[in-house]
Parts: sequence; structure tokens; C-alpha cells
Amino acid sequence: MKLEAILFAGVALFFACVTVPYALYGDDPAGTAAVLIATLMASLVSFFLMVQYKRRGVRPEDRRDGEIHERGGPLDFFPARSPYPALTALGVATLGTGTVLGLWLALIGVGVTGAGVFGFVFQYARTDH
Repeated sequence: MKLEAILFAGVALFFACVTVPYALYGDDPAGTAAVLIATLMASLVSFFLMVQYKRRGVRPEDRRDGEIHERGGPLDFFPARSPYPALTALGVATLGTGTVLGLWLALIGVGVTGAGVFGFVFQYARTDH
């Protein structure tokens, strides 16, 4: 991550060097704000990557003798079957069609999408009450 942090620091430095002349000679305050925000965002990413490098050290993919199994960990839980992806997709499609055809169909789409998202969130919730 150290290399990525240095690369993003270089991008931030470039945008900082461009911001000053653009602000002085340009007549576009929106462009000046955009270049300034690009500088700040690149600086933020660089700072984040450097902090992660300091906390975690060198990653296996950064070493020449790194092996694949060093990075791999346990896989997460993947459900075999779930009706909620199809229900959510149907709800979003109905909502999109409803924005074109009418409010009544959009409201139905909101309800179906809400039911699908609710199902996603609570499908594996277990209560012992």
C-alpha cells in the first residue's frame, strides 16, 4: 500500500500545482473548486493508504516471495436460494417503469422494492424471544 500512497500523493501534488495557476488566471470559480476538490480527494486517499500501510505493514502481494494462500482467508456465507434478489429487481424495474407511466405504479414499485430489501436484511435473522 505504500506504493499506492506515493502514487496518490503524486496525483495530489499535481492537482495542487494546477490549482494555483488555475485559480489565479482562470475566470471559472467552479473549475477552481473542482480542481481543489480533486486535490483534497487524492490527498485523502493517499493519507488513508499510508495509515493502512503503517497499521498493517507489507502485504503478501507486495513481496516477491508472497504466496497466494497468505492472502486468502475463509470465504463468507453464501445462501443457496433466496427469492429476495428477484423480488428486489422486480420492484426496481416496476419503480422505474412507474416513473414513466404514473405515480400509482411507482408506489407499487416502492412497496415491492421495500419488501425485497426488508427480506434481504432479515432473511437470516434469528430471534430467541
